[in-house]
Order: sequence, then structure tokens, then C-alpha cells
Amino acid sequence: MDLLCNAYSNTSDDDDEEEEEGENPKRQRVSLSSSNLPKPYLPFPSPISNPQTQTQAHIPGTYISKRQRASMVPLSPSLPESVPVPSPFTLSGNISDADIPHVILPLLKSKAKGHQSLSPKSEKLSATLYGHTKAVNAIHWSSIHAHLLASGGMDHMVYIWNVWSRNQKKACVLNFHNAAVKDVKWSQQGHFLLSCGYDCTSRLVDVGKGLETQVFREDQIVGVIKFHPDNSNLFLSGGSKGHIKLWDIRTGKVVHNYNRNLGPVLDVEFTRNGKQFISSSDVSGSNVSENSIIVWDVSRQVPLSNQVYVEAYTCPCVRCHPFDSIFVAQSNGNYVAIFTTTPPYRLNKYKRYENHGVSGFPIKCNFSLDGKKLASGSSDGSIYLYDYHSSKVVKKIKAYDQACIDVAFHPVIPNVIASCSWDGSVLVFD
Repeated sequence: MDLLCNAYSNTSDDDDEEEEEGENPKRQRVSLSSSNLPKPYLPFPSPISNPQTQTQAHIPGTYISKRQRASMVPLSPSLPESVPVPSPFTLSGNISDADIPHVILPLLKSKAKGHQSLSPKSEKLSATLYGHTKAVNAIHWSSIHAHLLASGGMDHMVYIWNVWSRNQKKACVLNFHNAAVKDVKWSQQGHFLLSCGYDCTSRLVDVGKGLETQVFREDQIVGVIKFHPDNSNLFLSGGSKGHIKLWDIRTGKVVHNYNRNLGPVLDVEFTRNGKQFISSSDVSGSNVSENSIIVWDVSRQVPLSNQVYVEAYTCPCVRCHPFDSIFVAQSNGNYVAIFTTTPPYRLNKYKRYENHGVSGFPIKCNFSLDGKKLASGSSDGSIYLYDYHSSKVVKKIKAYDQACIDVAFHPVIPNVIASCSWDGSVLVFD
């Protein structure tokens, strides 16, 4: 019994002080005398900063006061610093034409037609544009602001290049997509740019304001987009599930669906009158080449012909001639085939553009402004320029070590052509 009394009669340091202060220890504790002022509150020290308390806590049988016990509670670990999220719009330079050399600026503002020749230039118009870290899938000149070139790549980025700027040629970077970008197209209105990609969206961005204005979501990877030639509020999109949709930007909704159990859509192209469009699909997974190229009626949503091209090759690109009633299709057979844009949409069996290589890459081609030349990329990294009428190679430009994916003639200056590569670089040639 004496041992129990002695054990329970052990008091803390605070209790001993109360006994020494007299009969009314509580009233004495709130006395204003300096000797009895309460100790100021301090944050609890961590166990590492108070080694003496730690030593006491490990002695068996030693009493630990509430204050000591609280001081031994480990502090909660500090939260990791938040990782900064990259801005979806980065302005690196200037999208205006204020710092373009005076020799080049009049050419851009001349609005010259493709069949008109311009005065000789005293300054080369070539440029090398580096920024993408992976393959570039598409490039497109702005026809309204002809000094701007857009490019989209596998690094999820869209770059806007002020090609002939004296200072920073990389005008801005768009990072609104969260997956690879497959295609980019400038609108005929203002600074609006449309892009699409592996995140199953098409995105419209006001480049002048740096704002994403609309997002068009689908249940498929969107591989290609194309504005209507007469109405910039309408655009086509084609994707990995073979669905082709006509969107209205004003409502953000689909106007028409064009479905025919197609393979992945590789390209779409409106005819010159805008009443029909041509689609190219991947038929490598089937034993029939039917549906590889289809001519559609835009308003009736029905195919006008689905047996245009019966050879067992896919066509990653289709392009209409700017004046003649023909269109061409880049074939994985390492040539460009020629077709009529009027029924019955026949293949020209006597003429084709060959010598370049495709080798499974999404190689594209394009006509010049005057329609006299056809340019094509190639798997060997070269640009091939063909004479439209004779189909002969008039010039070969070795541009890259890896495949040249896309080529685009300038919308105003006839002899300027841009190109992009599988290695991530973009070049402009004079």
C-alpha cells in the first residue's frame, strides 16, 4: 500500500510549484508579479531540435509531462512544392509584320496571283525554323497574314512562325493539345487557327488574343481537318474510326455525318465549287481497295463514287488542282495518281508523278499557285518538284536526313515553298 501511495503521489513540476505557492494555488498562478508570469507560448520544437527531451523519453519508468509528450509528436512532413503547369499559350515573338525587311514586305502585301511574275528580289526568302522536338506532321501558310506559318507536331505543340522577322521567328507556341497534333489549318477570318490530333479533339484558337475559343470533341483520333472553301464557319474532320463530320463553328455542333464503314480517314479535300469533297481512307486492313478514295456529295451526305481507285495502296494525301477539273492522290505505291473531278472520276492510266518515295510515311503533296508545278515530300528527305503537264521532275531539293512529310507553296509569292520533316525541323525555300 505504501508503494502505491508513493507512486500516485508523484506530481509533475507544475504540481510542485502549486503546492509551494500557498493555500490557493490557482489564484497565485494568475498573479501579475513578474516572478509568476506564465511562460510564453512557443511552437513545439521537433524531436531533433530537443535531444534532451528525447533522452528523457527513452528512460524507463520516468514520468513524462503533457508538454513533453506534445513536443515529442513528429511534425507532419512538408508537402512537395507544386510543379508549375506550362502555359497553353507562350508569346515568344511578334505575330505582326512590323519588323519584316522592307524588301520582302511589299511582296507579301501585293496579293499577286500565281500566274503573275513578281519583280526580282535582292534578298533571299529562305529560313530555317527550329523548335519542335519530335516529328512535324503538317504545316500551313496563312493566306490573310502571309508572313505567318503554322506547324503541328508529335510533341503536342503548335508553332506559329513569323518567317521573315528580323528578330524572333518563333512568334508563339500553342500547347492546348495534350497529345500529338496531326493537322493545322488557318481560317480565312482573322488570326484563327484550327488544329486536331490524338486527344480526339479539334481546337480553334484566336492566335491574336492567345485564347482557345472552341473545342470540338469526338470519340476518335482526329487525323485531318479542312475548312470549306466558301464558308469559313464550316469544316470537315476525319478520324481513326472512319467517321467524317461537317462541323459548324457558330453552333459548335455537327451539321452532317458521312459514314460508310471506312478505315481510318487519311485526308479530305473539297472540290473547287465546294459542293463535293474527296476522302481517302486506309484500306490496308482489308482485302479490297474499294472505299480507299470516295467522292461525296456534301449536302446529301451520300457517296457519288467509291470505286475511284482500285489499286491495293492507301493514299495519305489528296489535292485538287487550283484551275483544272482534276485531283491527285499520293499513293503508297511511290507515285502520285491523277483523277478527274467530274463523273465518272476516272484514273489517268497514262500519266503519274513518280521518282519520290513514300514508304509508309504520311507524305503530302501540293500544287503551286499557278497550277504549273506539283511539289511532293519524300521518304528520302527530298522535295520533288514536278511539271504539272509533263509529270517530269524539274527539280529535286535534298532538304533533310529523314523523311520530308509536308510541303506548302506560299499563298502570295509563287516561288517560295515551306516543308517539314520527321526530324522536327521546318524549312522555307526560295
